[in-house]
Amino acid sequence: MAGMKRRDFLKQLAALATLSQLPGLPVALAQLEMDDALAALLQELGKSADMTVYRADPLNAGSPLEPLRATHETPADIFYVRNHAPLPALDADSWRLEVDGLVERPLSLGLAALRRDFPRHEQEATLQCAGFRRQEMLNEDNAGGALLWCSDAISNGRWAGVRLRDVLEAAGVQAGAVHVAALGLDEIVKGAATFGLGGSITLEKALGDELLLADELNGAPLPAAHGWPLRLVVPGYIGARSVKWLGRLTLQADQSDNHYQQRAYKHFPPDVSAETADWPAADSLGELRLNSVFISPEADAELPAGPLRLAGIAIDSQPVAAVEFSLDGGASWQAAGLSGEGRWSWRFWAAQVDLTPGDYELVLRARDQAGNTQPEKVEEIWNFKGYMTNHWQRRSIRVV
Repeated sequence: MAGMKRRDFLKQLAALATLSQLPGLPVALAQLEMDDALAALLQELGKSADMTVYRADPLNAGSPLEPLRATHETPADIFYVRNHAPLPALDADSWRLEVDGLVERPLSLGLAALRRDFPRHEQEATLQCAGFRRQEMLNEDNAGGALLWCSDAISNGRWAGVRLRDVLEAAGVQAGAVHVAALGLDEIVKGAATFGLGGSITLEKALGDELLLADELNGAPLPAAHGWPLRLVVPGYIGARSVKWLGRLTLQADQSDNHYQQRAYKHFPPDVSAETADWPAADSLGELRLNSVFISPEADAELPAGPLRLAGIAIDSQPVAAVEFSLDGGASWQAAGLSGEGRWSWRFWAAQVDLTPGDYELVLRARDQAGNTQPEKVEEIWNFKGYMTNHWQRRSIRVV
């Protein structure tokens, strides 16, 4: 915090936190008005000042889009951050991962034991928030306080650690275990209750080779903002299932009863409102949905006539097979080039076009290996929580 006393920093941070949560204010207003406080906060957490901060306390920040596509592995300093509570203060020596529930041998594992007793593995995987692209579905009037993410709540990393499956097998899974519930050590306050973020996945998913208990990101120790000392990494699923600051794994017959499994991250059809939602009956969100976004050009850009490079990202819970773009609002389509072949990671797409002066409506869609494509209109997938926005993305530009 060079150039700023800690007392002054905390004052500015408190003011910033209050400002960033006021209803009816643009999500970027805090960043524009409180640059010094934001810069100090981001620096303290090892984050770039180029990130878009949607909320300061707890920190929620999106990745800068152009740098996001510059490298397949997102650098830790621009990796998006989604928090429901402040970062917990944990001690590496006293921290333990508890494994209990329907197991033969309950375990209490420190970092040294995890690293000593289990084989290490790496897994490249993209994490994406369930609220990705929410501002294309909801606005300040109907978001109900939810963060209006754009296309920046996504990042790709090379994770290292031990396989979840190996730890579960060491504990001995009992008959009757159907779900693995994970619980973080953060402290979320809702009314009179304080609890960590948690959720569950099926045991079938948990036994996949791709799931890790990760203590490294991109070849370096896991940053505090991303779950140090240990986080669960669940490739192909919404980011909320990759629980940070992991403290407990419980094998059980039913889904987790955690708030973030039962009262958040659920699917509702367009005709359901916050007042009519039947939370217990709704399906929990899990697998990512086929999606593609523009990184360049920017929306409403005015560009010179001639060659123009279109570029962006595509993601799914299975490999993306193709990306198509339109220059005329969807009347005709062209294929974009794809790079990257990772089973659990995003793919970059790009295309070179030559444009004459005029107004253009760019449209984007992806296809999976089964030939499925994204829904065309937001009305098809609208839900009052703004989850899983994945309709065709549109972008208007003017060429002069």
